[in-house]
Amino acid sequence: MSTTHFGFQSVREEDKARHVRGVFDSVAPKYDLMNDLMSAGLHRAWKAYTVMVANLREGDQVLDIAGGTGDLSLAFSRKVGTTGRVVHTDINEAMLRVGRDRLIDKGVMLPTLVCDAEHLPFPDNHFDLVSVAFGLRNMTHKDAALREMCRVLKARGRLLVLEFSKVAKPLERAYDWYSFQVLPRLGKLVAGDDSSYRYLAESIRMHPGQEELKSLMQQSGFGHVDYHNMTGGIVALHVGIKC
Repeated sequence: MSTTHFGFQSVREEDKARHVRGVFDSVAPKYDLMNDLMSAGLHRAWKAYTVMVANLREGDQVLDIAGGTGDLSLAFSRKVGTTGRVVHTDINEAMLRVGRDRLIDKGVMLPTLVCDAEHLPFPDNHFDLVSVAFGLRNMTHKDAALREMCRVLKARGRLLVLEFSKVAKPLERAYDWYSFQVLPRLGKLVAGDDSSYRYLAESIRMHPGQEELKSLMQQSGFGHVDYHNMTGGIVALHVGIKC
């Protein structure tokens, strides 16, 4: 029996997706509000920087994986114009439903699809850009998901991975205190769920650091990988190019 981590717990590989689904089913209704509270609004700056680095052009084809409530899908859609396309996907139906409704409220209709990043239902060499924001760390087989992202990209296409990462050493103690003392209490107060936010803090600690993720992306088929730290390494944006 193969096992993997779910936060600090060890679970069977085949059970992890179900556990993660339970977390996001619970947090979906308050997800955007909690993001603003948890990051003091910084998540908006991190995503704006991601959109800038994406440097999309009219007509580009974009796949937004773990697109959730649709922030990046919406921003990307404004860049690719009427001749381009953004496909908004997530493995969690509750998150995707919230995102679809938000997009519709903004007057934006995008292809929206429940799908597993480890088994993408798209042809080879199809997209100019693939993005995954705050979703890779929840995937059971990150290497398999990254290979799939590489497969569906065109030659010279780019993958953007925006994710929590390894914080700078001087910030570690304060960051740990906030993550394990404040965050679960905030989740309990606002979303009525402390355990899901405890998992989110644990999942960040179990996720590969900057150099480890860079290496994993290179092993998954990306010929050139670089990363940009933000807010003292709390978040990093990895950029991989399919050569």
